[in-house]
Amino acid sequence: MATVSIRDVHKSFGDVEVIQGISMEIASGEFVVMVGPSGCGKSTLLRMIAGLETVTSGEIAIDGRVVNDLEPMERNIAMVFQNYALYPHMSVFDNMAYGLKISGLPKGKIASQVQWAAETLGLAQYLRRKPRELSGGQRQRVAMGRAIVREPTVFLFDEPLSNLDAKLRVQMRAELQMLHQRLRTTTLYVTHDQVEAMTLADRMLVMSMGRAEQIGPPAEVYSKPATTFVAGFIGSPPMNLIRGRVAPGAELLSEGGARVRLPRPIPELAGRDVLLGVRPEHLEVCDEASALLTPNIDFIELLGSDLLVYGQLDAAKADSRIAARLNVSSGAHKGPLPLRFDVANMHLFDPQTGKRI
Repeated sequence: MATVSIRDVHKSFGDVEVIQGISMEIASGEFVVMVGPSGCGKSTLLRMIAGLETVTSGEIAIDGRVVNDLEPMERNIAMVFQNYALYPHMSVFDNMAYGLKISGLPKGKIASQVQWAAETLGLAQYLRRKPRELSGGQRQRVAMGRAIVREPTVFLFDEPLSNLDAKLRVQMRAELQMLHQRLRTTTLYVTHDQVEAMTLADRMLVMSMGRAEQIGPPAEVYSKPATTFVAGFIGSPPMNLIRGRVAPGAELLSEGGARVRLPRPIPELAGRDVLLGVRPEHLEVCDEASALLTPNIDFIELLGSDLLVYGQLDAAKADSRIAARLNVSSGAHKGPLPLRFDVANMHLFDPQTGKRI
């Protein structure tokens, strides 16, 4: 196990700066997920840690040693790629043993390492098969096995589950969690899937346009998003953001003139423009007298135990996720729906900077 330090790291391709001064300390044995939309720079950052991309400025250190100028093989890391990168003409055993063979380990040591990894990953009965004879999930486990046989100090995963179907992704997430609990190897994991990030991470690095928007445990990132980007990216459906001005008393006057009652007065923000954030799952159907906002409903989808209600409040979306047992029909449902929310689930952001107030 090893610590990883990312210190004011920048990366430019020509005049385009794709990583803009990211800093983070990763503890030994920690599982950190870098999450963000396509093109945000997360894979580039991972590749710099691996030594596959150069660092324009800043430092990357593994276990206290700056590795900016070290070759990938000198960093004692192992990387698992999205496309598995298996040799199709080799058996599972040979794929997993390849890195150990070129490093000159004795055959007996190689055999015991591969057997241990295969048993750990449930691959012992497939060691003589070729990759084409395996399922997608089994191929991904082979790629993971090839990484763990080397006993690296750091695992790097670059969207390893994105080629799998939804059911298999859930299964592989559970296997990754159990593997990490067993090995406790420092792990950095890149994904654009927020569910993977929330379920796997000890801490998350949420990225946008080469910047770190927020770093923290998944529960903290979900419950206290630092910016409107994080609020809109983490959560499904994303957080509702209603732009308006805080009026005297407990009221927000939206840009289009709609009035939203607030759970409590906010005298310190009276007269100030804000973005009011409420997650869809924190909105509850209520009677008109108790309503804090009453969006016009466009459409309702049945999601088994829940209903996803798509609504509009002036120009802002006001979606809600409510229990299916409530008397609201799925399908087209034009008209108002009275909703309320608890003050503990209210978020306020600065509309200019996007930062949490």
